[in-house]
Amino acid sequence: MLRHLTIRDLAVVDAVDIDCKPGMTALTGETGAGKSILVDALALIVGARANTTLVREGAARAEVCGVFDIEANPLARAWLAEHDLEDDSGECIVRRSIDPKGRSRIFVNERPLSAQGLRDLGENLVDIHGQHAHHLLLHRDRQRGIVDAFADHDALLGKVARQAERWRSLKRRLADLDAGENDPSRLEFLRFQIDELDAAAIAPGEAERLVAEQRRLANAEGIIDACRRILSRIEGQTAGSIDLALAEIRRDLDGLVRHEPRAAAIGELIEGVSIGLTEAAATARELSEGPDIDPERLAWTEQRLGLLHDLARKHRVKPEELPAIAEALRERIAHLDAGEERRSELCKEIDDAQEKYRKLCADLSASRRRAGDRLAQRVGKAMRTLGMGGGDFSIAIEGTDEKNPSPHGADRVEFLVSGGAGQSLRPLAKVASGGELSRISLAIQVSHFGGTQVPTLVFDEVDVGIGGRVAEIVGKQLRKLGESRQVLCVTHLPQVAARAHCQSAIEKSSRPDGTPGVNVLTLDEAMRVDEIARMLGGEKITPNTLAHAREMLNGT
Repeated sequence: MLRHLTIRDLAVVDAVDIDCKPGMTALTGETGAGKSILVDALALIVGARANTTLVREGAARAEVCGVFDIEANPLARAWLAEHDLEDDSGECIVRRSIDPKGRSRIFVNERPLSAQGLRDLGENLVDIHGQHAHHLLLHRDRQRGIVDAFADHDALLGKVARQAERWRSLKRRLADLDAGENDPSRLEFLRFQIDELDAAAIAPGEAERLVAEQRRLANAEGIIDACRRILSRIEGQTAGSIDLALAEIRRDLDGLVRHEPRAAAIGELIEGVSIGLTEAAATARELSEGPDIDPERLAWTEQRLGLLHDLARKHRVKPEELPAIAEALRERIAHLDAGEERRSELCKEIDDAQEKYRKLCADLSASRRRAGDRLAQRVGKAMRTLGMGGGDFSIAIEGTDEKNPSPHGADRVEFLVSGGAGQSLRPLAKVASGGELSRISLAIQVSHFGGTQVPTLVFDEVDVGIGGRVAEIVGKQLRKLGESRQVLCVTHLPQVAARAHCQSAIEKSSRPDGTPGVNVLTLDEAMRVDEIARMLGGEKITPNTLAHAREMLNGT
C-alpha cells in the first residue's frame, strides 16, 4: 500500500506531503482546488506519460515520490527481485522528476529505471480508475487476467504456459535443423565457433582462477613485503616481549590456580594466544615466500584473460560462461548432424506438444466461458445497483489462431457493456464515459472475486452523474472495498465522503509571491463534520447542516 506521497512543483502544487492510511480515504475539496493533481501525481509514479505542462511555472523540475509498503505484495516483491531492485526494508520508493523540456528521470529504491519498467512495476502497486490514460481495465490482457483470477486459473495457466514454451522450443529446434540442412554455411559457422573455443581449451572455473592469479601476481611485491613486516613483528623484538610476558603470566598462574581453580581458564586462553601467534607466524612466513615476482607468468595470465574476454564478447556472455556456450554449440551441431532422423523425431514431438497445448487451451477456454458468465451476471447486477439502470455487462471469449502458441492460451477476452435498456453491447473502451467507467470498475472490484491483487485502488470521479440513494450505495461499496484494500477516492458527494474511514481536504492557497498553491489537510472528527457540512450546504452552513453532517458520519 501507499504510505507516503511527496509532490514538489507539480502544476500549481509547490510542496505537499501526504501520509496515506489503510482503508478508504476520501479526498474532497471545492472544484478547482487541485484534487485531480493528486491523481496525476499518483499516475506519474506508476508510469503515466509525462509532459511539460506538469512542471510549475518557474520551477527547475517537478518531482513526485511515493513510498510503498510491499510486505504483503508478493507480485511487487517478485518484480523487484527479478530486476535486482529489491530492498530489505520491505519498502519500494519510487521517485520521478520531470524538467521543463519534458525529460523524465525515474528511480526505484534509488536505482534508475526506464519508463516501460515503471509501467510494468506500477501495475503491481496502484490501479487508477477514472478519466486517465493509465487505466488498466481498458486493456484486453487485464480483462483476461480478471476472468482468470475470478476462475482461479493459476495452476491451469501454468500448464498452458509450460506446454506453449515446449511447443515453441521444439519449433525453434526444427527451424535450426532445416536452416542447417538448407544452408551449409550455417553449420560451417557453428563448427568454426566450436573449433575456436576448443582451441582455447577453456576449463570450467578457469576464468575465475585466472582473475585471482592475476591479482596475486600483479600485487606480489606488496604481498611479500606486508607478510615479511608481519612476520618481523611476531618473531622480532616485540615477540620476545610477548614471550617474556606469557612466561611471567604462567608463573603467576601456577600459584593462583592452587587457591582459585577458576583461574585455570586464564591459562587456557593464554595457551590459545601462544598457539595463535605460532600459527600466524607460520602463515605469514608461507605467504612471504608465496607469490613469486614472475613478470613472464603475469604477462601470460593477462594474455590468457584477454583471449577469454575476446571470446566472451564474440558470444555476448561472461568469460566464466564460455564452457557452457561450447557445450550448447556441440548440442546444436549434433542436432544438425542428426539429419532426417532427428527431423522426424522433432516433427513427432511437435505434433504431441501441439495436441497437448490445444487440449489444455480447450479446457482453459471452457472454464473461462463458465467463469465469464458468472462474473458478467455479478458485475451487471452491481452496475445497476450503482445507478446504471438498464445497463448490461457481458464477457466475450473467442478463439484465436493457434499457430503461435501463447502462454495465456488461445482466447481473446473482451468486456462488453450497454449503457441502458435497448442499447446493444459494445466494447467497454468504446462505450463507457469516464464516470461510467469508474462505476463499472467499482462494480468489478466489489463483485467478490479478487480480480486484481493490486493493493492500492484510486477512484476518480466515481460520483459523476449520480446522487441520493445511489451515491450512498457507492460510498458503502467503496468502504467495503477499503476493508481489504487501500482505497483513495476523489469525490464531490457527501454521501460518499461520509463512508470513508478517513478524509483529507484539498484547498487552494496563496504563496508569498501571490501565485496559487495547494494545501492538503488530514481531517480530524470535528474538521470532517465541517467539511461534510460544506459539501452539503455550500458556503452557508447552518446548525441543521452540521447536525446532518454528524448524522451522516455516525451512520458509517
